[in-house]
Amino acid sequence: MAEPARIRRTQGTVTEVFAAFLKLGLTAFGGPVAHLGYFRDEFVTRRKWLDDRAYADLVALCQFLPGPASSQVGFALGLMRAGWAGAAAAFAAFTLPSALLLLGFALWAHFLTGPVGQGALHGLKIAAVAIVAQAVWGMARNLCPDRERAAIAVLAVALLAALPGAFGMIGAILAGGLAGLALGRGQGTDGTAALPVPVTRRGGLVALVAFALLLLLLPLAVGGGHLLALADSFYRAGSLVFGGGHVVLPLLEAEVVRPGWVGADEFLAGYGAAQAVPGPLFTFAAYLGAVSEPAQAAPGMLSGMLGRTPAPTPAGIIGGAVALFAVFLPGFLLLIAALPFWDGFRRQPAAQSAMQGANAAVVGILGAALYQPVFTSAVRGMPDFALALACAVLLIAWKLPSWAVVIIAGLGGVGLALS
Repeated sequence: MAEPARIRRTQGTVTEVFAAFLKLGLTAFGGPVAHLGYFRDEFVTRRKWLDDRAYADLVALCQFLPGPASSQVGFALGLMRAGWAGAAAAFAAFTLPSALLLLGFALWAHFLTGPVGQGALHGLKIAAVAIVAQAVWGMARNLCPDRERAAIAVLAVALLAALPGAFGMIGAILAGGLAGLALGRGQGTDGTAALPVPVTRRGGLVALVAFALLLLLLPLAVGGGHLLALADSFYRAGSLVFGGGHVVLPLLEAEVVRPGWVGADEFLAGYGAAQAVPGPLFTFAAYLGAVSEPAQAAPGMLSGMLGRTPAPTPAGIIGGAVALFAVFLPGFLLLIAALPFWDGFRRQPAAQSAMQGANAAVVGILGAALYQPVFTSAVRGMPDFALALACAVLLIAWKLPSWAVVIIAGLGGVGLALS
């Protein structure tokens, strides 16, 4: 029989947790997969807060749930080390550096005027083409390894073509899960490696009820103003993100661009900027919340780039904070809800089968987003396409980090604007 997972019972301090995660929040470039590698090196190998088996179980749980996997792992590690205050410290320290940088970009990007500024911003949009293409390629190789799951991904694209927006995405994920269940390819685990965490079954049920109530009630409160509408949209997006990271892109685009809160150019410029900062990609929400305004108002804050009037800075900061909190909250509630029940649930082959199909549908959703809005909004001609292709080759073949490719794309955009 496999030996149970072990987590060190030594209780840490909130200060210790905050310092450890702040270092990662300032240096962890490369997206969620890279973040999980940083976490293992820091907390398994160096600090020895837990062993490899327990860490692997925790990663498996967070990848199974909707939400940002790396941030969920960090939240759980802080919870195990220093209780609920430790969980809050881990989230704040890992998230705030990138959130503040993107909030600053939202508030001051309107100063990027003229050919140089606009060229740099256009380069950020071209970088987004390459980065999303890399994500689609990598996820397709891992999540669609056979023809059945590849077919599920293609069917998801077809469904989104017929029913664009959030409803199409929900339908694609549900259909993918049912298809995976019908295929029955999943294999349960023996459940011998338990994750001892300070969450009771009652606490887990309370978190699940809170998640469901917010999902049902927030849409009823959108008439209360733009901030409540922001909270509803970003909470719903965070509730549906299987795979984390880049998968949030099409969900957020459906929630903020199509209603007219954020322009397509602003959206892609911010997404490109999000690749150049460390920490979780979900902090893109802070940028979107800051630049968003109701459709009937003059939307956006990047006035120098797009000829719009910037919103007041305090409104932008509050909007960014609401969006940031709302997009992370559902993933954390689901994690708390699942922790006490995970060992029993993962024994079921049916659960694994459904997730395989849902993950294949997620690949299709991201592939659809690669075309619309990413490619169609950023590539305006052959020079743009050549720069996007070069960036993709640098990412996929040359293995350059995403922040370096963003800088190259920005400089390339300036060069195209001046040529």
